[in-house]
Amino acid sequence: MINRSRLKSKLGPLLVVRAGVRALACQFGYHCVAGVKSLLVFAAEYSRLRRLNAGSPFELRSVDIYPQLTDRTASTPIEPIYFLQDTWCAGRIAEIRPERHVDVGSSIRAMALIAQFAPVTFVDIRRIDIEVANLTFQSGSILELPMADGSVASLSSLCVIEHIGLGRYGDPLDARGSEKAAAELTRVLAPRGDLYVSVPVDDVCRIYFNAHRAFTRDYLLSLFSQLRLVEERYIYGRTLVKDYRVAGGFGTGLYHFRRP
Repeated sequence: MINRSRLKSKLGPLLVVRAGVRALACQFGYHCVAGVKSLLVFAAEYSRLRRLNAGSPFELRSVDIYPQLTDRTASTPIEPIYFLQDTWCAGRIAEIRPERHVDVGSSIRAMALIAQFAPVTFVDIRRIDIEVANLTFQSGSILELPMADGSVASLSSLCVIEHIGLGRYGDPLDARGSEKAAAELTRVLAPRGDLYVSVPVDDVCRIYFNAHRAFTRDYLLSLFSQLRLVEERYIYGRTLVKDYRVAGGFGTGLYHFRRP
């Protein structure tokens, strides 16, 4: 009979090496020099903790090695576009406090948080496999929303319409996909209803195939010409500003529209 405890003990160093190699590949990619340095620090600290852990109620086994090598940063890592756009949208919805908000394809994490103060219906072609209070999933495409004309009083679609028709998510190629998505959002928005949209912006309209399109301010506003612009904000780098900066190059535009 194989003694599993003895086998694990003998395999311990190999398990540590395997975990280290995986951590380097996943967390550093091509930055191997920095990765090796961090792994050496990790190994030294692991040895020290083994000594300190004597008599602790917690097991410390080589089979459970799980290196995290990239979290020692001077500031908290933030993806600025999603962080700024989601807080902007949540703030606008919190001010208005609609009876129900409908979102099409935005960040499910952001919508789950908004659902804690305003019930949210999340519409997407991909289902969500988790339950959250006040968050309801409805299957649907932004090109054919499962709602009647003028029926949605509070609506959002953040960093979505720029992807439509580029095939990134398995959707059919369509050179006018963004225009069709904008028209469908406009169709379902109720009189005096609020729509929150964000898209990449640039100095000219461009396709960064197959990631996304970027829009000029004028062209984006033309897609929602039936609506009144309530507020606009722009993200350049890690800063949220009020004005569209052609010379600023690539950024993200945040728009709050209202149907008259």
